[in-house]
Amino acid sequence: MKKVRIGSGAGYGDDRIEPAIDLIDGANLDYIAFECLAERTIALAQNEKKQNPESGYNHLLKYRFERILPAIKRHPTKVITNMGAANPLAAAKLVQTMAFDAGLNQLRIAVVTGDDISTSIEKFTDEVTMETNHSLADLEKPIISANAYVGAKGISDALDDGADIIITGRVADPALFIGPLIHEFKQRYDNDDFLGQGTLLGHLLECAGQVMGGYFADDDRKNVPDLWNLGFPYADFNEDGSIVMRKLATSGGLLSTETVKEQIMYEIQDPTQYFTPDVVADFSQVQVCQTAEGVKVTGATGHPKTGQLKVSVGYEDGYIIEGGISYGGSTAINRAKLAGNVVKKRIEYLKIPVEELQIDYVGVDSLFHGVLLDQQSPNEVRVHFAARTKTLAAAQEIKREIEALYTNGPAAGGGVRTYTQQIIAIASVLIPESAVHIQHQFLEAY
Repeated sequence: MKKVRIGSGAGYGDDRIEPAIDLIDGANLDYIAFECLAERTIALAQNEKKQNPESGYNHLLKYRFERILPAIKRHPTKVITNMGAANPLAAAKLVQTMAFDAGLNQLRIAVVTGDDISTSIEKFTDEVTMETNHSLADLEKPIISANAYVGAKGISDALDDGADIIITGRVADPALFIGPLIHEFKQRYDNDDFLGQGTLLGHLLECAGQVMGGYFADDDRKNVPDLWNLGFPYADFNEDGSIVMRKLATSGGLLSTETVKEQIMYEIQDPTQYFTPDVVADFSQVQVCQTAEGVKVTGATGHPKTGQLKVSVGYEDGYIIEGGISYGGSTAINRAKLAGNVVKKRIEYLKIPVEELQIDYVGVDSLFHGVLLDQQSPNEVRVHFAARTKTLAAAQEIKREIEALYTNGPAAGGGVRTYTQQIIAIASVLIPESAVHIQHQFLEAY
């Protein structure tokens, strides 16, 4: 029975690279996928691209490919990644140059584009956003990006045409894994059960270390061996649609029925209807069991896709100022609360326009807000301030008030740190799939 072996190379934009290289070197992979985009990541990347047309891709792309390329030279493995973010073409050109320098001048590097609909988003401003239940137009905020979550077809088409490395922008996370399966098993995009099974594979692998115990670990109650050396998973996808999740014997972490079940339920609101661009996956009948090879997962099915795509729209939403100061000693909590009150009163006195203000006492009351306060006063506490403002000027005024606690009291505060940045918020709308046109092109490594 034919099988395809796919490894997980990253679960988020800043993830570690060593576990991925271990997989390329030791797991005999056919493919490895690096999932590096979150909701706001691509909006931030679009902002960078506007300032520099040659930027806008994942800032660790060069760092990662400096290690990936020698590894796939040792152990040929096809690479698929959304590290292209807002600028997959620029990312591919950089990888092209690096491949040439590494002596890999026969690689076929493909770029999948079409997810960026920033120039046509104005056609959809009447669409209601998932977050606010109001239209995009009602936001009345400058839009900086609009990227559709596209499916796997651009990836599978590129593989059909001989791609060795594929760099995409915003594709749905499971699509990174479905694309190779469609290509390898010569399946069609109307085989909903196959697509449901591929979506389950992608969902299990897309978060990398999570399914290896990263989110499972909880001291001795849920012990994960050598968490410091957490490995990433890989899986065999079999022709019958079954999945065997595996780990390297040399890596830390835990791959068990419990960690797999936890990952299956991660971010799933309705197991019978997991909406993706390629299929509506159904995980309600999934079975998980331990085998000699690893953890076997079966039973995913699918229903026809909706014909709509989710679009992540990034827009400017003011500024955030964060700051903190620490107090120690027997009256630390009282001085910390006094400091919080001072900043609050100063904001009111100066009439600084604030959209939101939150003051937390870290280690004492930043999570439970009075519900679980200890009766004994702590000997140290840090006050954390966070404020959202419409203008940079207002944020800077609050920053000055936090820093003024040094000399204007209360006594013995130290370690002031402040940070101000523009807020890039996200609104999500649905648009017809027909409004998005995906294509791929190749860059030969010279």
